[in-house]
Amino acid sequence: MGELFVLTEGIIRDLVGFGEAELKAVEAVYPLISDGSAVMPDIMRIDVEAHNGEIDVKSAFLPGYPGIAIKVSAGFFNNPKRGLPSLGGFMVVLDAETGIPTAALFDNGYLTDLRTGLAGAVAARHLARPDSSRLAVLGAGVQARFQVQALRLVLAIETVTVWARRRERAEALARDLSDQLGIEVRATDSVEAAAAGADVVVTTTPATDGFLKQNHLRPGQHLTTVGSDAELKRELGEGIFDLVDVVVVDSLRQSMRLGEARSAVAEGYDPEGLIELGTVVAGKHPGRTSPEQITLCDLTGTGAQDTAIAGLTVQRAREQSRGDVVIT
Repeated sequence: MGELFVLTEGIIRDLVGFGEAELKAVEAVYPLISDGSAVMPDIMRIDVEAHNGEIDVKSAFLPGYPGIAIKVSAGFFNNPKRGLPSLGGFMVVLDAETGIPTAALFDNGYLTDLRTGLAGAVAARHLARPDSSRLAVLGAGVQARFQVQALRLVLAIETVTVWARRRERAEALARDLSDQLGIEVRATDSVEAAAAGADVVVTTTPATDGFLKQNHLRPGQHLTTVGSDAELKRELGEGIFDLVDVVVVDSLRQSMRLGEARSAVAEGYDPEGLIELGTVVAGKHPGRTSPEQITLCDLTGTGAQDTAIAGLTVQRAREQSRGDVVIT
């Protein structure tokens, strides 16, 4: 017999958020990916074309971690027309030594959004200029909001510019963030205007058309992309990788399959120029070496992140006696 912690979204949001411990938990997984310690299988994806949806399954074993998370993440993009969220999912945590289930986390995608936001902060911590204060976020969904919140953990963000294909969504997000964070946040009509004055540019869309172009970027900027996590998605236009001085990916194997790196290499970019984020975090690669360089981090989202953030959630649930316990 054993105990299975059952946690719902409200409790999970109380347990983990935008804190330094959460940031460190996500940061710690990247060296494990880069040195081969993480056992992280390829993502399994089920395309549900009949309903404009997809289901992804991610997981990873991390040495020294007590649990292994298996995440089922669903994106059904007709849902908003029905008054339902487009993204959702849950995680199951298994004991790393016995394989016995120890927790079920019905987070409705919150933990994925959180760890993705924190990953953007990790990338900026190691690649952006330390004095970066102006942020451009391209997209106006949940992840756009989370990227702004997370980046404030590592940079003194003073102004934010938001662009989205639907101006009204950009304006709504700008109002919400301005009220919530007490900083200047404004919407703009064009990608070029958003990126022009930014120190850090973050793309957070499900685009397939490579809307961010070479002429949108400036020396000294850092660019993080989080939208491309499937073969047909693409936020960066042709030649961006050739323009950038330092190109970093979260997982080389995964980015070559699903990320912006896939398109760039197909168009002639030399994959030898790709650096894994874990080597920068571990100090094995310097990352940015001058203020004038343009740096890029291609984030595709890893099962290692899921195992880390799920483990922290379960640890805090046990410490605080939160959630329901099912005897199995």
